[in-house]
Amino acid sequence: METVTHQGRETAYRTFDRGADGPTVLAVHGSGGSHRVWSAQARLADSFPLVALDLSGHGESDDVAAQPGYETLSAYVDDALAVADAEDIDVLMGSSLGGAVVLTALLERDIDVAGAILAGTGPRLPVLDDLLTWVSTDFERVIEFFHEPDHLFHDADADTLAVSRRALRATGPEILERDFRTAHGFDVRGELGSLDLPTLALVGEYDRLTPPRYHEQLCEELPDCELTVLDDAAHLAMLEASEQFNDAASAFLSEL
Repeated sequence: METVTHQGRETAYRTFDRGADGPTVLAVHGSGGSHRVWSAQARLADSFPLVALDLSGHGESDDVAAQPGYETLSAYVDDALAVADAEDIDVLMGSSLGGAVVLTALLERDIDVAGAILAGTGPRLPVLDDLLTWVSTDFERVIEFFHEPDHLFHDADADTLAVSRRALRATGPEILERDFRTAHGFDVRGELGSLDLPTLALVGEYDRLTPPRYHEQLCEELPDCELTVLDDAAHLAMLEASEQFNDAASAFLSEL
């Protein structure tokens, strides 16, 4: 893992680069995740260098003292932009809350990129009231909810489910609650018309957490947006339908 120091903390990231000359992509994970959620996208590095970070408090990155909501979202944007600057990033790619990080960076910060990929996300990211309660009172119930069919996965094997459960437990309830409340407060409906960069929206057809209609809303507002629905996948389509995901991303990146 490499690190970049900014605003008194270190943000960790992993670079996958096999000498390709395509645009360099920065991948931003979602709530409770880490750079590992992008493991299957390492194969993109044959043509497009990929950089995957750990947001503050996740994986191997330092935490940040930030209140849930816009303060946390801004800190996560700081993380992403620090890595983007260090690695000369050309394209931003975000999943779920990571999509909110990408959209906030594009709307509010001075960053010049050639395109964006938004996966399992939307112009707003409401979180169920039950999840907001359970995350501080019954964390195991949150973990089981996420691993019901068509939440994180449509039909994943037992090993994948076990790895995913361990990853959430490693993040812990405090960081996950901060992520949930930050996602819940995110809403950029009516603000996306100014983002005229090419954008690819990707969603698993069975995703009940950020369903296809969220991505349709993105493409209704974004001036240059293409929507691809991935078969036989739910929220973490980059893992569950990695070949489809990578094919769609590669086609998009090749046109930039």
